[in-house]
Amino acid sequence: MSKVLVFCEISNSKIKKGSLELLSTAKNSNSEISALCVGPQAKNLAGELSKYGAQQVFICDSVDLEHYNPESYSQVLQKAINGSGAKIILGSASTLARDLFPRVATKLSGGIASDCVHLEINGDNVITRKPLYAGKCSAQVEFKSDYKFVLMRANQLPVNSPEEGASAPVEDINLEPMDLKTIIKEVVHGTSEKLDLTEANIIVSGGRGLKDAESFKTLLEPLADTLGATLGASRAIVDAGWVDHGMQVGQTGKTVGPSLYIACGISGAIQHLAGMQDSKVIVAINSDPDAPIFKKATYGLVGDAFEIVPKLTEEFKKLLHH
Repeated sequence: MSKVLVFCEISNSKIKKGSLELLSTAKNSNSEISALCVGPQAKNLAGELSKYGAQQVFICDSVDLEHYNPESYSQVLQKAINGSGAKIILGSASTLARDLFPRVATKLSGGIASDCVHLEINGDNVITRKPLYAGKCSAQVEFKSDYKFVLMRANQLPVNSPEEGASAPVEDINLEPMDLKTIIKEVVHGTSEKLDLTEANIIVSGGRGLKDAESFKTLLEPLADTLGATLGASRAIVDAGWVDHGMQVGQTGKTVGPSLYIACGISGAIQHLAGMQDSKVIVAINSDPDAPIFKKATYGLVGDAFEIVPKLTEEFKKLLHH
């Protein structure tokens, strides 16, 4: 039986959905599963991890880990790998884990596959698949190394129903004093309380067809609020300064895979399509019937977004609030 360690991240005092996806996949593979949770809230969330398959939970709840620091986080992850005996280490392809995993993989001479959209665990054998060339093709990745590190895109794997009453032993990891080369003084968060684009289940995204920044806000925010969606944007309006870069979907922005992606006034340049084509359902609203976005759309509405979006918002309000 293979030993798997899942690096679990916290957002808004909850375990991120991408981490629960990985625990569920590991459980379905009949592996021996350990989980690592880091930060001041880790102890409170340990029980939640056992409900999704963790048979052993490592935590390090030092206040020094409230903000990500590559040196201290690397130390903790390596201790968890050694303590669990895991040779397969899974994490979501978040900004944090993209920085952390290669550091530890290098120390252990391990192989790493990043930005994966498919994962199979058969004993000690791991097979993943990742997109290449802006999603034009994909590559199947297998490992030759003893240690196998995998970073999965969120919203690609199913989440099992929690097993109420499940429990797992919890082991504390001590953070050894370090002469840190970097110290995080402050982290400034965005104003939105919505889920990050990479974790969001529903995304409402806008492009240049919305004409100006004020229209983007007044047209799309009511729809996003009604659906509990996160707002996204095309590169064109990020470059124009309408919204900040954290909202950009695409090859030079964030890659997303929500259940529902509503594109308003986005023509569908290849760079944008590369970032959202794995969405389960794509609804495109555009006045140009030949816009490339329609080739990827599940449903296409040819027309003026200024007329269609308010009507959609009203219909969703009727459906969801009755």
